[in-house]
Amino acid sequence: MMIKEAIILAGGFGTRLQHVVQDLPKPMAPVKNMPFLNYLFDYLQKYGVGHVVLSTGYLHEKIENHYQCQYKNIAISYAREIDPLGTGGAIKFAFSKCEQNDVLVLNGDTLFNIDLDDFFTFYKEKNTNLAIALRQVNDVSRYGSVKTDASGRIIQFVEKNRESGSGFINGGVYYLNKQLVQVMPEKDNFSFEKEVMEKYCHKQKYYGCPSNGYFIDIGIPEDYARAQVELPELR
Repeated sequence: MMIKEAIILAGGFGTRLQHVVQDLPKPMAPVKNMPFLNYLFDYLQKYGVGHVVLSTGYLHEKIENHYQCQYKNIAISYAREIDPLGTGGAIKFAFSKCEQNDVLVLNGDTLFNIDLDDFFTFYKEKNTNLAIALRQVNDVSRYGSVKTDASGRIIQFVEKNRESGSGFINGGVYYLNKQLVQVMPEKDNFSFEKEVMEKYCHKQKYYGCPSNGYFIDIGIPEDYARAQVELPELR
């Protein structure tokens, strides 16, 4: 595995899950008596990732007290938000804790079981600062969709509820290069999706890599319930 470091975005409030999982940040929601984050760590360990920066915020102490500085063979650092930074600010801050130029970024409430080695090869062959793993779904309305040209270059992001039907969505797994930080806003709080991906996709060459790997987002109660059955089978 050529990627040594990953950032996991684990600072969200998890509003839609709060009546099901109380007093826990969403990535700590138990799935078969284990935090959802364990499944992400095990997935990363399989590919040889040795250092993870956890971007924390809401109830950060629940994550930090549980994992401290190590999970199996993975060293853990923390980029703790004092004030909410948005997805872009969180990535930018967490990147300052990374040593490598190429870093994998994952959402802490989503598991997209893609082959990270194949994805890295795609990222390098495209010679891009940002590659996004795309997942085809039957209804894009909940997520918004991503349009690419024949080469895989991203040409448009469509907001959620603007379209329905089958299409590709952002799977919440990225490879990005430190040079991408140079086009990020100087302010602390901003959206990675709006103010980096959407804003610059026509000026910068960002690429989407489709995968049919297992995908689950535990952000709503129905899918959180589904995770209890499906995720243990992946281990």
